[in-house]
Amino acid sequence: MSYDVCLPNYSIGSDCYREIPHFARYYGTKAVVIGGKTAMAKAKPELEKALQGSAVTILDYLWFGGDSTYENGDALIANETVQQADIIFGVGGGRACDTSKYVADKLDKPLFTFPTVGSNCASVTAICVIYHPDGSFREYYYPKIAEHTFIHSGIIADSPYELLWAGIGDALSKEYEAVFSSKDDRLSHTPLMGVQLSRICTQPLLEYGEQALKACQAKQADEALEQVVLDIIVSTGLVSNMTTQMPNYYYNASLAHCVYYGATVTKAGHHHLHGEIVALGVLCLLTYAHQLEERDRIMAFNARLGFPICFDDLEIEESEFALMADKAQTSTEWQFRPKDVTREAFIQCMREQNAAGRAYRNKKA
Repeated sequence: MSYDVCLPNYSIGSDCYREIPHFARYYGTKAVVIGGKTAMAKAKPELEKALQGSAVTILDYLWFGGDSTYENGDALIANETVQQADIIFGVGGGRACDTSKYVADKLDKPLFTFPTVGSNCASVTAICVIYHPDGSFREYYYPKIAEHTFIHSGIIADSPYELLWAGIGDALSKEYEAVFSSKDDRLSHTPLMGVQLSRICTQPLLEYGEQALKACQAKQADEALEQVVLDIIVSTGLVSNMTTQMPNYYYNASLAHCVYYGATVTKAGHHHLHGEIVALGVLCLLTYAHQLEERDRIMAFNARLGFPICFDDLEIEESEFALMADKAQTSTEWQFRPKDVTREAFIQCMREQNAAGRAYRNKKA
């Protein structure tokens, strides 16, 4: 069976937009920007400066609609300016980038992405998270990847602290989930590369995470911030692209994200960020895998950076664990879980982590 592996191309730095004309020359001269309102406002001066005197012109700046829904994407596909453009520029966070990927894929147009926050890897991945108009999760859509991603570290340094913080929490899951979810299988070349690459995703977060958050607070694009942003956007994005081939295998996420999906149906879950909940999910996964020494190491990191270490931190009661397990069982991650994962054991690992987190808090009090 033949298959394709398309790897991301990217530029990073506070002046990386100057490279746009160089890469755009292969694809055309007319671009349309699709993005978030705040993201486009921040990126527009840098984009205009970078394109001044070049052959590339921007036809218009279009709001992506506020959420990555098929309805918003289809409205953009029908937009005359989008149809006239040679290139689509996707500017903003994960949902703006996912909408842009969907539009570019359906119109078969080249796509450049411009992440303006360091909270996810959407700008480089071949997956879109699609929601219903009411905000509930709908499904995954699998587009082509962007031709190039421009990671302006200065703009990201000026983004909300909470989003970079949540991005660290989400990226923290990549190694543990890829290794755990693939443990029963004999891996062929591409997923094997992806799982091995996942093993470099944790250490930069532990080494640079705290300093990167300080840099974000100070709105300074220093080395620590760039190393963490590269880890969140590029390293985890590469793993995602190499460990996902539906319907054959899916090692991109596992039990940590099952905890997240479960939390979405609890009373307080919607008050917390995705990466915040996933950071606790990592501890649950390590508890499930009986990697208690590693769990305690990551628990100390979580506590130091303000991530949850027990469900009390998310205002989630143990009485809600059964409901969480029911929701988790509807996820793609559960469908591709290791053979030894059961509903009862999943609930038990959450109970055990809750107890471990409480004990850690009491010990430090």
